[in-house]
Amino acid sequence: MRRPLLTFAVLLTLAIGSLGAGTAHTPPLPDRMADTGGGSQLITAEAPDTGSTTGTVTWWERRGGRWAEAGSAPARFGANGLAEGATREQGTSTTPTGLYDLPYAFGIEEAPAGTRYAYRKVNEDSWWCQDNASASYNRWVEPRPADCRADEAEHLVSYGTQYARALVIGFNYERPVRNRGAGIFLHVNGRGATAGCVSVPADAMAEILAWADPEREPHIAVGTTSGPTAITRY
Repeated sequence: MRRPLLTFAVLLTLAIGSLGAGTAHTPPLPDRMADTGGGSQLITAEAPDTGSTTGTVTWWERRGGRWAEAGSAPARFGANGLAEGATREQGTSTTPTGLYDLPYAFGIEEAPAGTRYAYRKVNEDSWWCQDNASASYNRWVEPRPADCRADEAEHLVSYGTQYARALVIGFNYERPVRNRGAGIFLHVNGRGATAGCVSVPADAMAEILAWADPEREPHIAVGTTSGPTAITRY
């Protein structure tokens, strides 16, 4: 009787080992990324592929030396999907992929309780200049300067739903490259896909603003699940 019992024990051990290998723990997304910006907070905006207009936004934070998910929400991207941020062209309705800082927040509505980010309130004179010929290209202007044409700028107060609350994404912001793109934000969902921004439901946007702490240097990574624009490459 000893031999069959021994054989059974061996088979059971192999089966358990096989099961464990099949359910091996996958490291959280930030641990699989090339860079997270150096801070202890991170927002990821991931789409299945470059042709996608929907995906997932997840916000993460370091807890006890490890990345942990703090929240998640369905996301929307540009009407024409996503494009590599380093070569993206303005007017293509694509969301730029890459890793970016988050300079400041703004909105038509008041900031959510607990917001620690600098929060700029939109008024009738608030515009975002997208005019390539303007000295204020890819900047908030108030009022709109003469060299920034109205048809090449966004009158922020006109987007009552989308810009109820938002975070500026630092794409092409620090040293703007003309024709690369302007006015890329993380904002509240409108009716459908965006013109190049990332959007989330209103309650998720409020939660993100109450969670984000500029002292923890949060960044946003935008990318696809795999391929040349995989979020893990940024």
